[in-house]
Amino acid sequence: MRQINWVKRFRLVSTLVSITVLTGCASVNFDRSISQTNENIPGFTQGKLELALTEEQHIARKQSTQELLQRELGQGEAVQLALLNSPAMQTLLADNWSFAAKAAQSGRISNPVFMFERMSYPNELELVRMISFGLLDVLTLPQRYGIAEKQLEQAQTKLVADVVDEITRVRQSWVRAVAAQQTLIYARQVNEVAKVSAELARRLQSVGNFTKIQRARQQAFYADSATQLAIAEHAVTASREALIRTLGLTFDQAQKLRLPERLPNLPKMPLSPQEVSQSVSSNRIDIKLAQSGLEVAMKKQGLNNVTSFTDIELGLRNKNVYDNETGSNTPGRGYEVSIRLPIFDWGDMQRDAMNAQTLAAVNRLESAYRVTESSLRENYSAYRTNFDIAKHYRKEVVPLRKVISEENQLRYNGMMIGVFELLADAKDMVNSVMLSINADQQFWLADAAMQATLLGRPTATTSDSIKTQVSGGSSDAVH
Repeated sequence: MRQINWVKRFRLVSTLVSITVLTGCASVNFDRSISQTNENIPGFTQGKLELALTEEQHIARKQSTQELLQRELGQGEAVQLALLNSPAMQTLLADNWSFAAKAAQSGRISNPVFMFERMSYPNELELVRMISFGLLDVLTLPQRYGIAEKQLEQAQTKLVADVVDEITRVRQSWVRAVAAQQTLIYARQVNEVAKVSAELARRLQSVGNFTKIQRARQQAFYADSATQLAIAEHAVTASREALIRTLGLTFDQAQKLRLPERLPNLPKMPLSPQEVSQSVSSNRIDIKLAQSGLEVAMKKQGLNNVTSFTDIELGLRNKNVYDNETGSNTPGRGYEVSIRLPIFDWGDMQRDAMNAQTLAAVNRLESAYRVTESSLRENYSAYRTNFDIAKHYRKEVVPLRKVISEENQLRYNGMMIGVFELLADAKDMVNSVMLSINADQQFWLADAAMQATLLGRPTATTSDSIKTQVSGGSSDAVH
């Protein structure tokens, strides 16, 4: 009978050992996770996303960074530079690795506890050995392993989402920096025109050919242009420094940063609604995050319904009693079961919390479904509207301003208008070019946001830029 009991115990221990070994499956291969991210979003990472862990990797990345900084930095090169050089990007990867490792850890059984006890009596020596473990940990292993697997899927989706967000910030920072640099050139031209106009007005007033109010108008024009020039100069500094921070450049690296003189040309044709519909990812990031969050919450709720009531600990005990007088050894074997009694806490608050989390996850998924189409429509509207405005400035407004300037030059040569009318027209011409640059900037910002939206990471759009372009399109000529 005793042999049968020990056979049963051996089978139990063997089963527990086997289950413990199986928990090794809940692990993280972060290199594979990064490779999968490169495969999922090649248009963003260009296959170059990497977590630098070795000295050789750091040296290679530093050399590649120096090579990129030796030439003019386009938008694609800016993304490469951020992937190679940005500590924020490396922090993002390390944080995701930590999140994934913690998720995998939750799917493993806690280590058993070994206890050794030695009690000495006048005539006896007692040695007790016991190994104990959480019985519920073993019984709920399949559920916890399933939760860990879902959390690992969630971590992978979160990694893709974070990388898309970071690269979108890089793209938009680059657009702002180049546009600010381009705008400054024309702000200086306006300031020069205003300076000449103000000086000429001063001289004409001094000889009695200009009234006080006429001179004041020209001086106000000059004062306003000086203010706009200061704003443009600060915009260059602010946008450039924002790009430097996004790229993670050091002071020495920042000194080598060279940007193009102008933004890229507009695409010949914008994305059509049909192309957008075809380009929308079937596995949208926002939907996948919400779905995985709901699945994790539901699995946790099922597990919590058991673990919130009680906990059970099982211990296998082996005991030897040595009689000092007779020299005999009396062995003893047995087990202990410890149960946490739900007297003061029935776990109802834990269950309520899990119910609330599941309810929140359900509504979060429903919200994601509803917001997805709306955000796509909004971002596409911003993309298409800014494209049309930018094209309108390039094809209509700026060419018309150029025709007006040429005609006014002829009228000036024919002494039909004065120099101040000619200067005012030059100011209007430059302002139109500046508005055209701003329209190009807003389009490329919307384009970067659109690329992220197609994957399921919508970037908030605003109509302020469009309002600015519309209100800025009219400029008061100074006569």
